[in-house]
Parts: sequence; C-alpha cells; structure tokens
Amino acid sequence: MSYSADNIPIPPHTAGKPHATRKMSETTQRLRPAALASAALGLALALSGCAQVDTTSPSTARAEAVHGSPAKFGTVDCRRAKCIALTFDAGPSENSARLLDILKQKKVPATFFLLGKNHIEKYPELVKRMAAEGHEVASHTWDHKILTKIPDAEVRDELKRPNDAIERLTGHRPTLVRPPQGRTDSDIHKIAKEQGLAEVLWSVTAKDYTTNDSALIKKRVLEQSDRDGIILLHDIYPGTVPAAPGIIDALKERGYVFVTVPQLLAPGKAEPGKVYRP
Repeated sequence: MSYSADNIPIPPHTAGKPHATRKMSETTQRLRPAALASAALGLALALSGCAQVDTTSPSTARAEAVHGSPAKFGTVDCRRAKCIALTFDAGPSENSARLLDILKQKKVPATFFLLGKNHIEKYPELVKRMAAEGHEVASHTWDHKILTKIPDAEVRDELKRPNDAIERLTGHRPTLVRPPQGRTDSDIHKIAKEQGLAEVLWSVTAKDYTTNDSALIKKRVLEQSDRDGIILLHDIYPGTVPAAPGIIDALKERGYVFVTVPQLLAPGKAEPGKVYRP
C-alpha cells in the first residue's frame, strides 16, 4: 500500500534532499548490472514520496486480538460502534490549551503525537494536562527528522528522547509513534520495535498545513471520514482548532463515536514494530 507525504514542513537540515531510504544508495552501489533496473524502480518510488509498507487495519487488530490479554475498551467497543479517532500532530503549541478546552467540553478523547524540541520542552504543563484529561499521549519524534534519511543511531535518538520526556511528565511511556510525513521502512520498524513502539499512520487528512480556512478543513475531513478512520490534523496551524468543534459535531450527527487510537484497536493491542492504518 502506498502513502504520500503529509507535507508538514521539513526541518532545514533535511529539506531539499532526495527521499530515498538510508540504505538505498549503499545497496545500489553493490548491485550487479542485471539488478539495477529493479533498484531504479525502488528509487523512483522513494523519490516520489511513496513507500510500500505492510499495515494492519483497526478491524484486523481487533479480529486478531489474543485471548487472555485484551486491551481495555474504555467506554466503547469499536467492534460494534461506529468509531473514529481524532489525532493531532506536531504539538503542543500555543493553540493546544484551547483545543483541550474544546475536547473537554465535547467529551471527546484524542490522540496527540507530540514533538520534543520546541514543543514538549516549551509546553510541559500541556503535556501533563493531555494525559490527565484522558487523551493518548504519543510521539511524533524529537525534531521531526525524516527517519528514513538518517542513520540508525539518530533514529533511535529521535524515538527515545520524546518518550523519555513524556514519561517524566506523565508517568507513562508512549507506545505509539507517528513517523514524520509517514515515511517509514523495514529498518524503522525494527528500531521502533526495539523501543516498544508501534507506528500509526492515517486515513483522513485535511492538509491543514496548506490553508487557514477552517471551513475548508472541516469539509475535507468530512468528505474522507469513514468507520475506523484515523483523522490527521495539526493544532499548530491557526485554522485547525477553530475547525474542531464543527468537525466533532458533524461526525457525531453521523453516528460516529470518538476514541483514542488504542481504543480503536481494542481488544487488540498495538504491537511494537507494526504499522497501523485503516
């Protein structure tokens, strides 16, 4: 299955470089001429921003749940209810407090994939509040580096540092990570597994990084939403938080029940090293 980048701005140290995996060029150098055509095809896919990734859907995770060690359902059983998960990337930010107020008022749980540098560091009280109010606090890496383009040691650091920071603040170590731009590969899966992390992608994106128009953000979300959906938004952008109440109300009117990502998978559990996407 192919996934395009979510186009969130790339930090300066990663901008403008080809989107090939770390090991692609090393492998190509060692290939015999007869194998170069295959390598070129793989490189073309990488440069286009797409990758072939095996994923597990929420319904499959629920169906494959191991008896005897089920996850908690929380307040809803998504095997029967029409569930959808609201997720926010790249916070906390100056907009997060207002978003938390909205979620509390609407009684909606969300999953926050947080950045470390300039975010967790800057807004530690908001991280604590997210956890205290029942939201799932997860990682979006430390510095939003494209994981497939950096050495393994740096990947480990990008995954470990936010987990350490979140655990210090909340008492709970994250079990979920969203790789920046959704860029991942088999090497990232292995390192994520080492760190006890499952990767979570998405099925709905408003591309809120391209517009401040809250009505357009709402429209895009509603057009793409379906049962077991995972909605990707960014509370760092000015149009997103104002769009949240309308998105929530409209989806509730359609019969959706909002859950965190772990609740969406229950009674299954997110397994480290796996990638989840509807």
